[in-house]
Amino acid sequence: MELGIALAILGAALAVVLSGIGSAIGVGIVGRSAAGLISEEPEKFGKALLLQVLPGTQGIYGFLAAVLALQKIGIFGGEEVLIGNQIGWQILLACLPIAFAGLVSGVLQGQVSAAGISILARKPEEVGKAIIFSAMVETYAVISLLTTILILNGLSV
Repeated sequence: MELGIALAILGAALAVVLSGIGSAIGVGIVGRSAAGLISEEPEKFGKALLLQVLPGTQGIYGFLAAVLALQKIGIFGGEEVLIGNQIGWQILLACLPIAFAGLVSGVLQGQVSAAGISILARKPEEVGKAIIFSAMVETYAVISLLTTILILNGLSV
């Protein structure tokens, strides 16, 4: 395998793995908080689930970035495009914004959403505010995904 292809695949893998780790940790944090609430007030399950789902989006963003990166090198077409080391490095670096931002924002969004479970427990009518707080963290994952997409689209292979 050529180094350029290996670097591009590494970038795609990092996008998925790091953002997936962030999402898994974030969803786990909220799940623990939500489980305590649901054991006492099962009727709040739907709203708690919404708060739990939010940190899971970073993993989806990382997956999308990986698909775009792998598509760029022809993995899905059945025949790999021969790329040089320079393009391989560029694809790897293009995947890093969502990889690292997905890791960090997934965890932090999980913490914010877990705090939102406290709002849901005490004032369920105010859960929209908890969702907004959590969505503010999401903004930076979206910006990172867009950065990765813009860089990948700007590369000529």
